Amino acid sequence: MKQRAFTSVLRRRAVPAALGACAVLGLIAVGAAPASAAPLHCKPTIVLEHGAWANGSSWDGVALVLKSQGYKVDIAPNGLRGLSEDTAQLRAYLANVNGPVVLVGHSYGGAVISDAATGNSNVRALVFDDAYIPDEGEAIATLAGPDSALASAATDPTSVFRLAPYAGAPAGIYDTYLLPSVVATDFAPDLPKIEQAYLAKTQAPASLLALGEPSSAPAWRSVPSWDVVGMQDKIIPPAAQLSMAARAGSHVTEINSSHVSLLSHPVQVASVILKAVHATD
Repeated sequence: MKQRAFTSVLRRRAVPAALGACAVLGLIAVGAAPASAAPLHCKPTIVLEHGAWANGSSWDGVALVLKSQGYKVDIAPNGLRGLSEDTAQLRAYLANVNGPVVLVGHSYGGAVISDAATGNSNVRALVFDDAYIPDEGEAIATLAGPDSALASAATDPTSVFRLAPYAGAPAGIYDTYLLPSVVATDFAPDLPKIEQAYLAKTQAPASLLALGEPSSAPAWRSVPSWDVVGMQDKIIPPAAQLSMAARAGSHVTEINSSHVSLLSHPVQVASVILKAVHATD
């Protein structure tokens, strides 16, 4: 009976799809027509974007914490093909997410979320996790600085990467895989060895374009942001992260973590995301 009643109300009101699920529930609750419906508070959807040499499963621990608090969590795709292509992919993904969004990016994913959120009024907050936060015209390869474990790739990519050709790549462009030794000593040194080996085996390759393409106009200029900085990060050293965070005006939380804080400290990372969520209420 309740289901039939809900269906009947929706048919009578002819609620526009653009109002989204929260507005539909609000109309049912207050019994008002769309034009006079009172605004209803909606929890944001938390959208997580992974970084290079990773996949969506890297967010599993963080997502579990967020879901336990009653939030809808989406793990967005990231093709790792290049900043312009990956940004377009995320922008298209976000176009199908109704209501407010808190957008979270790890590592290279930080550059992707900042570019993709520009002009999207649904994005209420950005959260960077051991991430690049480029300004317009900057490529991430220039942001980590000479102390990064990846710095030697500028002159000898094979010192840190295994290079592999891929279909459709421009001349001189390859996919990059972190060497297992780099995963163990620099990328994820605070994980157990068995997890390091698993990461090395399951990493998603990142095109050299992802490292070298310049950023477009960043959303952090107009959207409030939070930043988790791993103080033992050897991929994006803390000094570089803190400098980018200061420029972006981010609320910074420092934790004793490697570059993969989302794996080694998921509860702490989730707590920062929840701070951003609560700030949008």
